[in-house]
Amino acid sequence: MDIDLRLYALVDPAVAGDRRLVDLAGLIASSATLVQLRDKHGSTRAMVEEARALRGVLEPAGVPLLINDRVDVALAAEADGVHIGQDDLSPRDARKLLGPAPVIGFSSHNSRQLADACSQPVDYVAFGPVFPTASKQNPDPVAGMEALRQCRALCSKPLVAIGGITRSHARDVLAAGADSIALIADLLPAAATAQSLRERMEEWQQLVKPA
Repeated sequence: MDIDLRLYALVDPAVAGDRRLVDLAGLIASSATLVQLRDKHGSTRAMVEEARALRGVLEPAGVPLLINDRVDVALAAEADGVHIGQDDLSPRDARKLLGPAPVIGFSSHNSRQLADACSQPVDYVAFGPVFPTASKQNPDPVAGMEALRQCRALCSKPLVAIGGITRSHARDVLAAGADSIALIADLLPAAATAQSLRERMEEWQQLVKPA
């Protein structure tokens, strides 16, 4: 499927605090172009139920839902695809299970991994963490902006920058060659309200819109 990566939002119970993910998705559905469900600790059954609830909110708005790591959850919940990491099922095996249409994204953390990822049957490659990140336990070493610039030349597939990126970094990250920025911690304002969250998404829309 064709996919618009411009406003790539991750919803994660570890970051969302006491806000229900389905409520968060409802507030960003009019702005985000893609949503990924990331839950490193939930049970399989709970993840499938959560994914189905998210689809119920996102599908009417035309926003695709990807599942982090779990091909089985994506299949059971009829999500639009998966985002897999270096230690997950290989992209080729994921493609065998999912078929040709669903979206597959693949994480990379250095130039070797990124070059290899671009030879895989994936729709986009994520690269990072570009900056230090607190949204993930045991994150990979910080890659940095210079590595992002260098890696852009190694891959013709869409490149999603991830890791510690805020609005103050956004334009520099895009100028360094990223096609998209994954929003995690900076998705949510402090003490977020429905209004402040919508305003934050509008800020991001302005930052990532084509020049």
